[in-house]
Amino acid sequence: MNKGISNFQIGETFDHFLLIKKSIKGVASNGKPFLSMLLTDKSGEIDAKLWEATPEDEALFTQGELVKVAGEVGQFRNRPQLKIQSIRPVQTTDGVEVSDFVEKAPVNKEVLMEKVTEVIFEMKNPNIQRVTRHFVKKYQDDLLTYPAAVRNHHDYVSGLAHHIVSMLNIAQQLKQLYPEINADLLYAGIILHDLGKIKELSNATSPAYTLEGKLIGHIPMMVEEIKSAADELQIEGEEITILQHMILSHHGKAEWGSPKPPLVREAELLHQIDMIDAQMNMLNRALNKVKPGDFTERIYALDQRAFYKPVFEES
Repeated sequence: MNKGISNFQIGETFDHFLLIKKSIKGVASNGKPFLSMLLTDKSGEIDAKLWEATPEDEALFTQGELVKVAGEVGQFRNRPQLKIQSIRPVQTTDGVEVSDFVEKAPVNKEVLMEKVTEVIFEMKNPNIQRVTRHFVKKYQDDLLTYPAAVRNHHDYVSGLAHHIVSMLNIAQQLKQLYPEINADLLYAGIILHDLGKIKELSNATSPAYTLEGKLIGHIPMMVEEIKSAADELQIEGEEITILQHMILSHHGKAEWGSPKPPLVREAELLHQIDMIDAQMNMLNRALNKVKPGDFTERIYALDQRAFYKPVFEES
């Protein structure tokens, strides 16, 4: 049985099926074209290079395609990289499907939906509750299947809902520590903050950025949707403006993609909780790939740091 691409060590050979998550044409220093690919299965992903790629290769090996790949796991800039020796499209006789190679959230989507529904039911502010319920109902199917990102954190099927529920769990603990928090506002911001990614990304299994995603982005799209929903539901009031601010500011800084910094207590908490959950997701997944006493690969989104996994166990 194949042990999964993320479990292969440097120097090992690989000969199995993978899903193309991304494929970009490049030109080497010698003037010859190549394909730079991101290949994935349920265990994780790996960068790969197909050197001297032909126009036929470029047409065949595109995002979302399943392929049979043979090659050797090497290393480039401290990251594993698969040097492709042979590659072909999957055939019907191979008996494999895309769903076999897509990583999924570790929590069942029905359990995730139950948590979101429970939190909405407990909201006391009718305006915030109605707007939040409106969006969850409108986007329920995509909410439960889309990833939270193309790469880095929660970048797997149902990752968006998994991210939201993890953040809700953190927020509920903070509410116990700081009872003055407006829970309705914070929980609504958590549920809505990344829903724009359903329009920003193309699909759940091998997502790319849509035209709207590239030119507008999930933050402005969601801010506009909140205003439209409030008009449709005939809701007026400060809550709508603050919800829009929560979305606008949840990345924290302009250089991180937020048009406004957090200027409301719950907006600041939303940003901090978002950061904690995204970073812990990246850290845990990276640490799960290494043995005690080893360092992880460098994590791009965490300042290219490699993290050490201690040998001693928790007592």
